Amino acid sequence: MMKRVLILGPSGSGKSTLGEKLGTILGIPIIHLDQHYWKQNWVETPKDEWRDKVKTLISSSSWIMDGNYTSTLKLRATAADTIIYIDIPRRLSYLRIFTRFLRFRGHTRPDLGGDCPEKIDLDFIRWIWDFPITRKPVIFRFLENLNSTKSVFILRGQKEVEGFIDFLKKKRNGHVCQT
Repeated sequence: MMKRVLILGPSGSGKSTLGEKLGTILGIPIIHLDQHYWKQNWVETPKDEWRDKVKTLISSSSWIMDGNYTSTLKLRATAADTIIYIDIPRRLSYLRIFTRFLRFRGHTRPDLGGDCPEKIDLDFIRWIWDFPITRKPVIFRFLENLNSTKSVFILRGQKEVEGFIDFLKKKRNGHVCQT
């Protein structure tokens, strides 16, 4: 049963969107890590404070949490029963990030906290470019070494994400046969 769900993936992969949909289907509160990490005007939370904040966030009995933040990945994954990684190509990340920028330009997205107007800068462009080279392999190695009590789903592309959502909706409504 999915009670503590961790959603990972590159920027623009749809982590927050999937989290919102799963929250609705499963009746579980969604935690957007960006809301808790970023302070006013894109100021980062100090490491010790961030770790304590994450410990508090994972202490509840059920949650859906989206965001990478590899510094606390082990802590969050240990508490999670289900981990979902959305794997999309870099070009789709860029397209979605640009579309999001146009949609929220000058405003703070609903999945962000404080006053953090949507922006695209060189550091963010580099982050997206480097993610498949630097972060994704680290996350995949980590997922491969998890104990077998975790359910891990790698969703490759929007079709698989939509199929996963449809499966959960059917399961929730009792239309899925268990074998």
